[in-house]
Amino acid sequence: MDFVAAVDKKIEEIHKKSIIADAHCDSVHNLLLPGSQYKFGKRNQRGHIDLPRLKEAGMNMQVFALFVEREFYPERSLKRCLELFELLMKTFEDNKLDIELATSPDKIEGILKQNKIAALIAVEGGESLEGSLDILRLFYRLGVRMLTLTWNHRNQLADGVMESQSNGGLTFFGREVVKEMNRLNMLIDVSHLSETGFWDVMDISESPVIASHSNAYSVCPHLRNLNDDQIKALAQKGGIMGINFYPNFVGSKTDGINRIIDHVDYITNLVGADYLCLGGDFDGINETPEGLEDVSFLKNLTGHLFLRGYKKKDIQKIMGENFYEFLKNNL
Repeated sequence: MDFVAAVDKKIEEIHKKSIIADAHCDSVHNLLLPGSQYKFGKRNQRGHIDLPRLKEAGMNMQVFALFVEREFYPERSLKRCLELFELLMKTFEDNKLDIELATSPDKIEGILKQNKIAALIAVEGGESLEGSLDILRLFYRLGVRMLTLTWNHRNQLADGVMESQSNGGLTFFGREVVKEMNRLNMLIDVSHLSETGFWDVMDISESPVIASHSNAYSVCPHLRNLNDDQIKALAQKGGIMGINFYPNFVGSKTDGINRIIDHVDYITNLVGADYLCLGGDFDGINETPEGLEDVSFLKNLTGHLFLRGYKKKDIQKIMGENFYEFLKNNL
């Protein structure tokens, strides 16, 4: 066996024996398309995720975000979110032999033992709460286990990153939401949140938090990325951050995977490899790095980590084990 073949075999072996998990995708919106254009249970030409491609990637756990479009703000946010929720649940039911909703560590473990994909649901943006803690509790009863407090703009909970000039953080209601999420053991997601809001969450939350799809600002200075102090604080609190694949947040499209590994290098040098996972943002981004055209290409990421010199143990942590441990400890 030549050297290249040996390396390819090693990468294949590592990927196959790893837990593969992703903390954020926006694929729910594909389900709004007519069946002639997109079917979750079949391989599609459009979009980044469907069941065949998830299986090809070896995906074990995928978080599906319910993102409400801005035209539904503010008074129709909840209705739209519930419509998306029902659409997603019907999709899980239609494909129940391969994918199932997971709401607890025991449930995740049971699903994985059946060789099925454990699907988790997040609500992206606190608009859907419409100012009510009862709606937060309702979402929890329905099976939602993560809330991204804001999208890019201001809502009833806090300011998003695009409102940073206002220097606004969590509102009084936002603070109550954080406390109630702690009580429910619901995951607080600080991606998209203003920096002031981030620090408010760090001060108030008694539980570790997640930045489900954010990168390192020092590698790519974009508002959506976290600075060194934020990354350190997240890690010190036992949190985790998911690496985003969007070229604008990565810093390159044509050399995108290498640039993604630059973010991984930077963060692991800053806080260690235990605080990283994947948060690809598939189907929420309009372009992807070359070599990560959709979820089925995730093995390329395993390969680049290996070629960059990462040991098997750390590759497996980043590709999914860290996120699995975070869920087991915090759900």
